Parts: sequence; C-alpha cells; structure tokens
Amino acid sequence: AVVSTQSGHYGRGPAVRHTSPLSSTSLRVPGEEAEVPNDFYKGHQTKDVIIRREESKAEVKGYPDVEKLETFGRYMASIVPKYIQDVRITHTKELEILIHPEGIVPVLGILRDHTNSQFKSLMELTAVDVPEREYRFEVVYCLLSHVYNARCIVKTYTDELTPLDSVTALFKSADWGEREVWDMYGVYFSGHPDLRRLLTDYGFEGHPQRKDFPLTGYNEVRYDNELQRVVYEPVEVAQEFRKFELETPWELFPNYRESPEHLLLAAAEKAAEEAAAAEAAAVESAKEEKK
Repeated sequence: AVVSTQSGHYGRGPAVRHTSPLSSTSLRVPGEEAEVPNDFYKGHQTKDVIIRREESKAEVKGYPDVEKLETFGRYMASIVPKYIQDVRITHTKELEILIHPEGIVPVLGILRDHTNSQFKSLMELTAVDVPEREYRFEVVYCLLSHVYNARCIVKTYTDELTPLDSVTALFKSADWGEREVWDMYGVYFSGHPDLRRLLTDYGFEGHPQRKDFPLTGYNEVRYDNELQRVVYEPVEVAQEFRKFELETPWELFPNYRESPEHLLLAAAEKAAEEAAAAEAAAVESAKEEKK
C-alpha cells in the first residue's frame, strides 16, 4: 500500500508522499486517536492519513526462476568441467551440483566469488551414510545467495580413509559444520584449524551416525556412589539382543516359525554336550557306588 496525504478536494494541505512500509498500528483514521509504539517511523506519522490502493496489481514472478538456475548450472558445468560431474534441478526447485572430491575448494570458491552467483553464506554442512556404496559418505554443502535470493546444493563423496579439503578458509561457518560431520560420521577434513569432536563426550569411541554403529554404543556412563564420580564402563545389556530376520522386527508367532539353521546346529551341539556330561556323571556315580 502507498501511504499519502493529498491536497485537493480533501483540503488537508500540501501533498506529502511517504513510501516507507508503515505498520498497521501507525495508521490513524481522522477523528480517532490510536496508541502507536515509539519506533523509527514515529517522525513520519501525521494526524490525517489516507490509504490509497493501487489499481493495477504488480506482477509477481514465480520463485525461484528455474530457467535462470538451469542456465547458470550449464554455465558452471562449462567453466569447471574437470570437477563438475552432474548438474540437477531438485524437486524443490533448487540447483544441485555434484562434484569430484578434489574440486570442493575451487567450485565453492567460484560459487562464492562469481558476480552472477555470490553464494556468500554456507547455511548447512552435513553428510549421508550409505554403506553399500564404494564411497559410502556423501557430503552436502547448502549455500545461500543473499544478493539473488537463491540456494545451491553442492554434493561430493568420500570413504572412511580419504580426507576432504576443508573450506573454513572460504566460509567461517564451516568450522563447526566440519567438526560435526567428523564427530558423527568420521569424515576427516584436511586443513581444518581445530578438528575436534563437537557433540559427543571426551574419549567417545566410534561415530554415532554411521549405519553400522550399534544402537547401544560401546561404553555407558553412570554415577558411582562409592567412588563419588561419573564412571565409564563397557555396555552391559540385561536382555540378549536378537537379530531379527523377518520383514517385521516383531516376532508375531515365535512358536510356529522355522528357526535359522545356525540356531538349530547350536541347539544340537548344546544337547549333545549335555548328554555327554550326563553320561559322564552317571559313570562317575557308578564307580563311587562300587567302591
């Protein structure tokens, strides 16, 4: 809405035009007094304010502009073909660039400093673990351009032993993001100034977000009343963990399903050992009776 005080048949003095986005609480109807908070716009308020609506509505373009994202994605693939392996437009209409691990610093540097992108902010840095892949970890960088109001997702890959280059020199926010990925997934970032664990405790073993990490962990923490301090001990589970081999984790009819072959063999071996032990005990008792 355009706020104006007009002359003419209204008879309210000279025309004054304010284009400041006044809040609804600062608008007053003639003859009424309203309490207005003491804010920045207090000096622009007048006693008689008229709201004039524009007859023609402004054209609102769709956000984001997918065509521009596609054009910029093709442009990036053409200037950095050595590192960029694929460019996509996601279902959320965001630009997604898949790169080689060696191209993290060059590609992110171009996206940050290029005039047509200016992705100055690294909003998120995370990873995905897929153990079945040769390179099980997929590291994801989520960038934001405040100038163009656009987002870009950059993805790369690595394994348990291959480090990635740190981007803390490009984005200060990558400091804690890389520490979290190292803590949760075990992805090492070479060149990081202080790559320590961020979320887990001192001396923690393993990386909790890996798919092969046990649900109980390796150590448990409790307070010892005798020692009067917190102690770390290996995990002791009261109930034996079961490896479910059905589609559902619940044993609906345990008495009517076939036992796995290794369980049947173990049960047969245990029964044979018990029978042998019973027979040996009977022989010993018979010898003692004869004596």
